[in-house]
Amino acid sequence: MEYPHWKRLPENELDWFEALISLARYLRGPDGCPWDREQTALTFAKYAIQEGDELIEALERGDNTHSEEEMGDVLFVLLASVAAAEAEGRFTLASVLERIHEKMIRRHDHVFGETKAQTPEDAIAAWNRIKQEEKAGK
Repeated sequence: MEYPHWKRLPENELDWFEALISLARYLRGPDGCPWDREQTALTFAKYAIQEGDELIEALERGDNTHSEEEMGDVLFVLLASVAAAEAEGRFTLASVLERIHEKMIRRHDHVFGETKAQTPEDAIAAWNRIKQEEKAGK
């Protein structure tokens, strides 16, 4: 199987996102990388923590070029973790995206519901209230 995105670069954000998850999946495939195939969702998640720390350092320094690079590293390692989770039969990218989309809408009731937050403190209070309700319901 040939990786299609090295001959024609994506033209927009959605296509770039598709190219990135395709790359993570390709690297785990038979024509991909032995190291990537050996990784699990857990090992990639641990790398995401390391990359996240590097991102924080770059942001704190105000180094936008390095921050952009580290943001990409974090994003790719998270997508690689999802690709590994898919291969392990844990869940899919679609299920992750659906779940987080629903959660963010639900947790932003102060935006999408009838009661609107007027201040950042109102927003945090609403978020925490909903989070507590969710925990109590589990």
